[in-house]
Amino acid sequence: MSKHVDGQIGTVAALVRSTFLVNAVYSESAREYGITQQQGQLLCVLMAQPYGMSELGAVLGLAKSSLTGLVDRTERNGLVRREPDPQDSRAVRVGLTGRGAKLADEFYTETCRRVEALTSGLDPAERDTLAALLGRVVADNKVPTVFLEPGQPS
Repeated sequence: MSKHVDGQIGTVAALVRSTFLVNAVYSESAREYGITQQQGQLLCVLMAQPYGMSELGAVLGLAKSSLTGLVDRTERNGLVRREPDPQDSRAVRVGLTGRGAKLADEFYTETCRRVEALTSGLDPAERDTLAALLGRVVADNKVPTVFLEPGQPS
């Protein structure tokens, strides 16, 4: 079983455990907004623009069948819609409905507030250092820009 470790931890453990921490924040926020964690992530990704299904699958790390089910459920809830892809008549793009955009904005704002609170024990210089280091990890691994800093233009 796992045991609580105080003090310094390694890079791998720190990254993995921080992933669990952020996922827990997403899950808690999502429950309060009546959606699933994956629906919340989908809404946040779609805030910037509509995406094609294959693009969404790559961004969210989901297989085609899982993504189709996620989009179907979110569409039934009236939060997203499928629209024709102007570049490919055989394809569709997924975009937010008016209701979905409103919920996405509220969910995004609250989830960002909660994630920001995770670093409340750090002073501003430590937060800047953490952001710079994680930013390098993200850039070095070519993570797509699907989640922006609050207040940053899309």
